[in-house]
Parts: sequence; C-alpha cells; structure tokens
Amino acid sequence: MKIFLNGEPKEVVDNCSVLDLLTEMGIVGKRLAVEVNEEIVSKSRHGDYSFDEGDKVEIVHAIGGG
Repeated sequence: MKIFLNGEPKEVVDNCSVLDLLTEMGIVGKRLAVEVNEEIVSKSRHGDYSFDEGDKVEIVHAIGGG
C-alpha cells in the first residue's frame, strides 16, 4: 500500500500502524509529532492507528535548544 511520508511516496505493508512505521524508521521513543491527513495522532494511539491507502503522513522531530 502506498502512503505519502513527508511529501514522498512510500510503500508500507497493509495494516501498517504508526508504531510499525516508526519502528521501521528507527525513531521509536524519540520526541516527535505524527500527523495523518492534517490531524495529530497522539502517542497513545500509535500502536492501534493503521494507515489507509494514500494517507498523507508528516513526522516532525522536536528539537530542544537553549
């Protein structure tokens, strides 16, 4: 199935969850925000939120500074 990740097409397995995608990318546990079709997916839903064909996914890393 194809989704769009940060504007680029990406193939993922059917029933891929946000957590599955983050695990594949090696960024589980990092400070980040995930948005699907312009709506934030809370961290508590990452394991059970599955993508649909054509979803537009944005992942933004939080960067601290001083």
